[in-house]
Amino acid sequence: MAKQAPFALIYDPAAVGHFDAIDAKYHSLIRAAIEEQLQFEPEKVTRHRKPLLRPLESGARWELRLGPQNRFRVFYHADADQREVYILAIGIKERERLVIGGEEVRL
Repeated sequence: MAKQAPFALIYDPAAVGHFDAIDAKYHSLIRAAIEEQLQFEPEKVTRHRKPLLRPLESGARWELRLGPQNRFRVFYHADADQREVYILAIGIKERERLVIGGEEVRL
């Protein structure tokens, strides 16, 4: 059985901007987790990946949790036919609050 090609990771310009609201010391951790978790089976439910009950306004249908105490969230949409993952938002979860790009967001 041939190994599947990895999914291309496409960052929405807004998601790139969300890094500005996150301490720089976490940027490489977040990028590494995105590459590790989303390149091969982005639509497989795991302990750290789950489909959203309602898609976000951005079109994100999935959530990836990562980092210390799973405080970071990456919201994305995968296109299995095109083998592309669209990284649409990156945020920080603190208790019941989710902050994306410096603004509190309701899920």
